[in-house]
Amino acid sequence: MLMIRLQRVGKKKQAYFRLVLTEHTKKPQGEYQELLGTYDPHAKKLATQQERIAYWLTKGAVVSPTANNLLVNHKIIDREKVQSWKPKKKTATA
Repeated sequence: MLMIRLQRVGKKKQAYFRLVLTEHTKKPQGEYQELLGTYDPHAKKLATQQERIAYWLTKGAVVSPTANNLLVNHKIIDREKVQSWKPKKKTATA
């Protein structure tokens, strides 16, 4: 199954992300099939190839929760946001 997800690049404490299309079984930092865009969280800049993202979504590619929320925030895709993290379960202390 193909997946559109973020791949972290950059130095320590200077995160920079690529928006890539990859097989879901591959490592997040591994090879990818196509580079679909970049994201700079410090400047909050997102540069994408919107037509390629739309093409892969029609071909059945799945978007990771974090990438989905990023694309929804920048109005690249018209979907609902999804929860991308799970809160820790609190243990009962007696």
